[in-house]
Amino acid sequence: MKIYDFVGAPNPKKLRVYLAEKGLQIPCEQVNIVTQENRTPEFLKKNPLGGLPVLELDDGSHLTESLAIIEYLEDLHPTPPMIGTTPVERARVRELERICELGVLSSVAQVFQNTHPFMAGRLKQSPDAAENARNRLAANLKVVDTKIGDRPFVAGSRPSIADCTLFAALEFAEFAQVPLDPAFKNINRWYAGFKERPSAQA
Repeated sequence: MKIYDFVGAPNPKKLRVYLAEKGLQIPCEQVNIVTQENRTPEFLKKNPLGGLPVLELDDGSHLTESLAIIEYLEDLHPTPPMIGTTPVERARVRELERICELGVLSSVAQVFQNTHPFMAGRLKQSPDAAENARNRLAANLKVVDTKIGDRPFVAGSRPSIADCTLFAALEFAEFAQVPLDPAFKNINRWYAGFKERPSAQA
């Protein structure tokens, strides 16, 4: 197997954090999205949408969504469990992971796309879209902050894929110059703690 990766993008980061937490080592090949290597005909054969990460399987086929890749690897390597061990645990982890992905990471990406100078020449930016995304981000962070409470990890007493996604989202928010409101005390505590884990450097 091989992973097509780009250091600096949030979805590849999510996968790298997951791999580090699991103790899995899979060879990686960098694909530079800044220079649009992910838009070449050769790469589009691997992922027609051009997104990263991509997992190349031993038979030469490809998986192209970070969550699908993680679920596949989790089935191959169930220990330590990163998506729970009971039906309720698995549902809770997936619930929180989806909030972190669709509510937090996607909102940060919308703010970035509509405000950051890097994106100015790549798409039409909209202050209204950015403001709407900021509001969605705040609403979802409030939910996550409440869910975390005083727990050491997003979904409970051990790390899960929800931690991988939230960490990637907040690290990307720093790059995108979208500050984390200090009012979200539980998230800020969790984020500071997770930064100290070896997987955060993946």
